[in-house]
Amino acid sequence: MKRQEIANYIIEKVTFEKDAITAMYQNSTQDIGFFYIDNLLPEELVIQIYNAFPVPSEMTLKKSLREYKYVAAQMNLYNPILEEIIYAFQDFRVVNLISDICNCTNLFADEKLYAGGISMMGKDHYLNPHLDNSHDKDRNLWRVFNLLFYVSPNWNYQNGGHLELWPNGLNENPIVIESKFNRLVLMSTHNKSIHSVTKVNSINARCCISNYYFSEKPLLESDTFHVTSFRGRPESKMTDVFLKIDTYLRMNLRKVFKKGIKENPHYYKKE
Repeated sequence: MKRQEIANYIIEKVTFEKDAITAMYQNSTQDIGFFYIDNLLPEELVIQIYNAFPVPSEMTLKKSLREYKYVAAQMNLYNPILEEIIYAFQDFRVVNLISDICNCTNLFADEKLYAGGISMMGKDHYLNPHLDNSHDKDRNLWRVFNLLFYVSPNWNYQNGGHLELWPNGLNENPIVIESKFNRLVLMSTHNKSIHSVTKVNSINARCCISNYYFSEKPLLESDTFHVTSFRGRPESKMTDVFLKIDTYLRMNLRKVFKKGIKENPHYYKKE
């Protein structure tokens, strides 16, 4: 199925749910704005997308105190349906619809998939609390929205791997959004958007399609440039200390090297 056809399904569902998700987003904007939609696409299509995911050995493993997961962005290496679903979310009609719902003008999708693409998390994988990098690959635009589409069938709460939002910081309980099959989650990104993914308890793969939208202006006037900034979970005090130091060092390097010492390899390198 081509991206335009998939985009048609997305537009139909989002339009149908527009009033409800607009209210959900507006009611959460004082903290970390978000909404989610269940049953976004026909079930057989989502299962096809899930079955098309590559095996872990064909992806990049990211394993550190910060995170533990597999990622990929060079989409021409994989089943074409994966590229089609990713870029369906970049259809100008979808982008404009999200712009209207979130009352954010001049949104841009990221054709290069900087930090986007696909991700896979298996047993004991996790993503520690963090703020996303504030900008795009070339540090010209502000990252303002994450779109996360979960495609693992029969994924339940006991499996773990759920999105956590920490609007009141790490000393308060997070908002937990389950990584349900065929669920689209949108969350705003700014200097207060701390989020994480709980440890996966299942032997099955937790698979996600990721897109990021950018803008010429940040969502919050108070926002400033920052690298991806990790923290330890509340119960992991030593990890928190090490990750704070890690962020401090990387931020200071960026004051000297605007785009970092070396280019982040996680983007779609098109010929």
